[in-house]
Amino acid sequence: MSGLEPTLPAYGVGSLADVLPSVAGALSVPGESNVLDLPEAPRYAVLLLDGLGWNLLRRRADLAPYLSSLAGRVLTAGVPSTTAASLTSLGTGLPPGAHGIVGYTSMVPETGALLNALAWDAKVDPRRWQPHRTVFERVAAAGVATRNVSKARFDTSGLTAAAFRGSAHRGADTIEDRLDATRFASREGSSSLVYVYDSQLDYIGHGHGCESVHWGKELAAADSFAQRVRSALPRDAVLLVVADHGMVDIAPEHRIDLDAEPALTKGLRLVGGESRFRHLYCVDGAVDDVVATYRERLGDLALVLTREEAAGRGWFGPVEERVSARIGDVVVAALGPVALVAGRRFPQEAALIGLHGSLTEDEMAIPLLVDAG
Repeated sequence: MSGLEPTLPAYGVGSLADVLPSVAGALSVPGESNVLDLPEAPRYAVLLLDGLGWNLLRRRADLAPYLSSLAGRVLTAGVPSTTAASLTSLGTGLPPGAHGIVGYTSMVPETGALLNALAWDAKVDPRRWQPHRTVFERVAAAGVATRNVSKARFDTSGLTAAAFRGSAHRGADTIEDRLDATRFASREGSSSLVYVYDSQLDYIGHGHGCESVHWGKELAAADSFAQRVRSALPRDAVLLVVADHGMVDIAPEHRIDLDAEPALTKGLRLVGGESRFRHLYCVDGAVDDVVATYRERLGDLALVLTREEAAGRGWFGPVEERVSARIGDVVVAALGPVALVAGRRFPQEAALIGLHGSLTEDEMAIPLLVDAG
């Protein structure tokens, strides 16, 4: 884990939110700005490998010879560095403070319910929760064929509606299905944008750890898959490989269980976020006490800020008024080797080994790799 200084999001100049607007600019879509200076081309494919942090790739470059051979640069995820927020930033070109998906779980202010943005398990209309036009909608309106290749079950998910509406979903549950769908979609129309998602690195990292032999084997498989995606594309297409976040392994002895320490739940009405980046929703008048308790308990292992302090540091980008109350009254961003689990509330999460969500370089730094054929 790299240092105890936060890595701040580079919104507008070098973040995941800048990828698709830059692709749109490279596709010559009117009004779109190519701030990442991507090569102009009539066709683009964007492959997102969930959990492929820049530092992880550099440390295990020998297991990914194709990916490591590509020209590229480091970008940042947004805050928090977690899949739901990142995928929505990718799809909309906006930071979380604008698109409104501010964490793995966050409070629905109107009802007090906790929304898991991956499962979309609260009664929330994703088009109202995230009302902005996606980049896919803007690109499709310009006549570019847009496709989203991922697992079939994501077709009807709330997150897909929030982040990727405007793209035609192609359900593909196997590698061969994804390659076939990509091959077909990348040849539609006179210009095309195909988004391909693969979740296996993240899945293996959570279950076995990102420093494990299992993760290394999956990285080698992801490298092979990326090269096969490139081979499936026409010659005039550009392939971009990106990620949504990195990952760190946290040992069991470095986990603090909120549900086992009454002082850490005093003054709280709801616990959200995830174990590396907690949203704490407080009862009236309890914010100062919660901040003091967490700062004393965690010391320099975490940044403990009020909602206003975190927003003031630009963590979420400009925060729209409708989004503000979704952010915890207090946010806790782990910087040291620590995880704030909640064993009773979220037992499955408490058992994970590889984690992400916070502002360390290992979690925030992601690759942008370019293969122009």
